[in-house]
Amino acid sequence: MADLRTYLSNYIDWIKAFHVIAVIAWMSGLLYLPRLFVYHTETVPGSAESERFKVMERKLLRVIMNPAFVAVWILGPLLAWLTGAYEDHWLQVKFVLVLGLTLCHHLFGVWRKQFERDANTHPARFYRIWNEIPAVLMAFIVILVIVQPF
Repeated sequence: MADLRTYLSNYIDWIKAFHVIAVIAWMSGLLYLPRLFVYHTETVPGSAESERFKVMERKLLRVIMNPAFVAVWILGPLLAWLTGAYEDHWLQVKFVLVLGLTLCHHLFGVWRKQFERDANTHPARFYRIWNEIPAVLMAFIVILVIVQPF
């Protein structure tokens, strides 16, 4: 295990770069998907416009968000292990906030399936509120990573 850690430590900058790329892709989806839901609530179920939103939502989740989510969850803990940062309190708090983003991701997936079945029960205002939650979590995460206040 020590040999693997030593070997991978030679690639920390690459791992960080791909982690940041994955975070950007994932956050883009977390910020955009609920906005699509807002617009989707304003369409007539079964209409051409509604069907177009279904395709956009499905592709955003499956092609961009899910792969980025997996990459974030592989590369982030890998970096914490390689650098020993998992012992730092700021990273432990960040981890809890990333769990919050993960919850958002899964809720958005559930709601996407409801839209897919024309079974949405929430108004546009509900999705407008949920659209802000990933942004707030992201702001706190960035502050923790850059400032490392504790």
